[in-house]
Amino acid sequence: MLLRQIADPPLMLFYEGNLQLLQTTMIGFVGARTASRYARKVCEKLIPPLVTENYTIVSGLANGVDSFAHESAIRNRGKTIAVIASGLDHCYPASAFPLFQQIRQEHLVLSEYSHDTKPQRHHFPLRNRIIAGISKGICVIEAKERSGSLITAQLAMENGREVFAVPGEMISDQSKGCHHLIQDGAKCTISVSDILQELAFF
Repeated sequence: MLLRQIADPPLMLFYEGNLQLLQTTMIGFVGARTASRYARKVCEKLIPPLVTENYTIVSGLANGVDSFAHESAIRNRGKTIAVIASGLDHCYPASAFPLFQQIRQEHLVLSEYSHDTKPQRHHFPLRNRIIAGISKGICVIEAKERSGSLITAQLAMENGREVFAVPGEMISDQSKGCHHLIQDGAKCTISVSDILQELAFF
């Protein structure tokens, strides 16, 4: 399992759902919580063909891009993994509870935190290293200059994973983080072939 190869793997993982999904090929999707309709359209363009190629979609159950990614995988009859920053008896944000329920019943929810652990601010960067650690690559869709998604991308780079960044409008603050990632060497991603070609040689 790829997660064992990162610098600081979790001591243990708690789960609900289908643990066999950890034996599949995984790709992470992260991005803005206040995501635009453009971000949703990008998910709908990239995720269905990845599902067709038997990739499992990994994300963090947050509002915005995370939820778009999970929902797109499910809607297209694929598989998805949610990595959360609390115990498995908590759902954050509360608005994601229906999605959380569906994923833990039909897919997989992972956490390194035991029951009764509420989400804390410092849990989220730690959660992000698991998303990066179990995935062959990370795709970032809409990220501001100071964004948790950029932490995930940096962790992915540090651990030898592929990083894909979807460009947005040049004048939009919402995509500045993605544009900086591209300048720093992330793959500029405008179609699913950009992802598949890179991961084929991972």
